Amino acid sequence: MRPRGVEMLRIEGISKTYANGVQALNGVSLEIPKGMFGLLGPNGAGKSTLMRTIATLQDVDAGTIHLDDVDVLADKHAVRKLLGYLPQDMGVYPGISAEALLDHFAVLKGLVSAGERCDVVERLLRLTNLFDVRKRKLGTFSGGMRRRFGIAQALLGEPELIVVDEPTAGLDPEERVRFHNLLAEIGETAVVILSTHIVEDVRELCSRMAILAQGQVLLEGEPGALVARLEGRVWRRVVARSEAARYLESMPVLLTRLSAGRTVVDVLGDRSPGDGFEPAAPDLEHVYFATLRGG
Repeated sequence: MRPRGVEMLRIEGISKTYANGVQALNGVSLEIPKGMFGLLGPNGAGKSTLMRTIATLQDVDAGTIHLDDVDVLADKHAVRKLLGYLPQDMGVYPGISAEALLDHFAVLKGLVSAGERCDVVERLLRLTNLFDVRKRKLGTFSGGMRRRFGIAQALLGEPELIVVDEPTAGLDPEERVRFHNLLAEIGETAVVILSTHIVEDVRELCSRMAILAQGQVLLEGEPGALVARLEGRVWRRVVARSEAARYLESMPVLLTRLSAGRTVVDVLGDRSPGDGFEPAAPDLEHVYFATLRGG
C-alpha cells in the first residue's frame, strides 16, 4: 500500500448556473480534512453538482478547489489518479460479469500486472460481498448488488480522495452496515466525502459535516457540537394523529413521527411552548430540520 499524502480539500467560492437558468451552487466554500465528511441536504440542494465538480466531471462559473497543492479544476488528470468516485446513478454493462468489468476498470486505473490485478479484484469483491456472484452478468444484479459493485470500482487504486453520492441507496440493512464499516476504515487514511439526504449515515460515520440547501452552505461543523447547540431548545409531545395539523399550523414544528399509532411532535423553542410539551434530547435530525427552517 502506497503512503497517503493528501490532507485537505479546500473549496472556495464555487458557483454554478446551468444553461436553463437554475443556479445549482452559489458561493460554496468548505474545508474538508482527511477523514469522513458528511454533506447533508434535500433533493435539489446542489449536492450532486458539487460532487461532480470535485470529481472533475464538470466545470464551474467561479471559484477554486485544491486538493492540498493540486488545482482540481485546472489539473484534472492529476486528481483522477487519486480519485475514487461513486455517482448517484452508475451505469453498468449488463452483458459483462462483475469480475470482468472490475478487472477492466483496474486496467484503466493503471494496474497492469495481471497477478496484482487479480488480487485487488478478488479483495474488493470480497469486501463488497460480491465474490460468490463474480461470474454473473451485471444485468442480472439487483439494485443493491449494482450499488455494491459501484463501491468496489470506486475503491480501485487505493484512492486518496473518495467521493460517494447517496452511497447507501438501495442497500439492505446488513449491506448498509457492511458499507459503513468499510467507509469508516477507509476514512482513516483518505479524504472521504459522503453526500446524502440520510441523516443517520452522517451521524454514524462523519467527524465533520455541512448542510447544503439551495446551492449554499447553511451550517458546518462537528455533528456533536452542532447537536449541543440545541440543548434545551427541543420540546416534545405525543398527540392524536387528528391533532397534528393544529400544531403544524401554530408552532415551529421540527418534525413529526408515528409511534405506536400516535404522532410525536417535536417543536423548536427557547422556552417551553406549554400545552403538555416536555423537554427532549436533541439529535442530528433536529439540527438538520432546524437549519433548513432557519432556526
